[in-house]
Order: sequence, then C-alpha cells, then structure tokens
Amino acid sequence: GPSHSEGASKVSLLKKVPALKDGDFTLAECTAILLYLSRKYNTPDHWYPSDIQKRAQVDEYLSWHHANIRANAPKTMWIKVLIPLFTGQPLPSEKLQEVMEGLSTSLKQFEERFLQDKAFIIGSEISLADLVAIVELMQPVGVGCDIFEDRPRLREWRRRVEDAVGKELFFQAHEMILNIKELSNIQIDPQLKEQLAPVLMKMLK
Repeated sequence: GPSHSEGASKVSLLKKVPALKDGDFTLAECTAILLYLSRKYNTPDHWYPSDIQKRAQVDEYLSWHHANIRANAPKTMWIKVLIPLFTGQPLPSEKLQEVMEGLSTSLKQFEERFLQDKAFIIGSEISLADLVAIVELMQPVGVGCDIFEDRPRLREWRRRVEDAVGKELFFQAHEMILNIKELSNIQIDPQLKEQLAPVLMKMLK
C-alpha cells in the first residue's frame, strides 16, 4: 500500500508508520516524533518535564520500553489475529504462552522498577512515558488477553491514565486496537497475503 511507495521511503527508511512530514522536515520512529511534537508545540511541562532529572526518568523508561514491553505486548495481536489472517493458519497455543510469559516478566519489572507506589511512571503527573506504555499494553486487551485483570496496581495505573487523558479520548485513541478482532472477517488481497505473511512470521522469531 501507500507505506511501500517511493514517497514513503523518503519519510521512513523502513517504510513504516508512524512517520511525520512537517513542511520539508521528515521524521520516523514514534519516540522521536513524540519528543519533537512536545518541543515544537510547547506542551504542558508534565508531558516531557523541563526538570532535568524528571526528563531523564522519562528517557530511561522510553529506552527500556522498546526491548521489554514493546518487544512482547504487540506480539499477542500478531499471534491471535494478524498472522492467522494473513497465513490462513492459527499459531500453536505454545507460541502465545511463550509471549505471555515474557510479557509477564516485563510487567513485573514495570510495576516494581518504574511504577512502584507512584500515580504515574515519573510521579504524580502523567508523562509521555505513560502514553507510550499504555498504547502497547492495550494491544493484548484487544485480543482477549486482559493483563490488567489480576494486577491491581497496574489496573489502577490504567484508570489514572484514562482519567488524565479523558475517557472519551482514551477509548477513541484505542478504538482500532480494541476492535482488532473484527479484522478476522475481512478479505485480504492474495498478493498482499503473500508479501506480508513471511514478514509477520519473522517478527515472532
């Protein structure tokens, strides 16, 4: 589709979303885009604090996030919906169990190292760290793996994030993720299936 066009490669080397084009300036990678927008539009200080130590805490979480939460949470969506959709074959339940075990380890570290007894990741106010975390953690929920159910501390953190963002906006932002199972009913172009199936399988290795 459009993400594989010649124009897309000029914005993102990997031809992936998200990507940003701001006039003649282009930028890829979600974290870089978030930081750029927070600086350009002079957002409220709590999103990316001017206090050097609080800002470093946001940076610390964002650095940890990619190899931990992000390395596991989205795979639940690939295993339960996307890969079966593109390959026509369900994956073994052992694969989901393996991913959920890795995610459980990451969630334990998230609670003990980053959340602790605080309202949000870096203290009493929401930050970009919370936004980046919640987007990934809603993906298992969308495919029926409710990671919040047996984790009261994590569940209360999610509730505070919802309240801080506003419930209507929160669920609007996650609407596609929460309805991802509906993709199972759509017809995929055979050529697109052939192109994407091996890519999706490779992501799980």
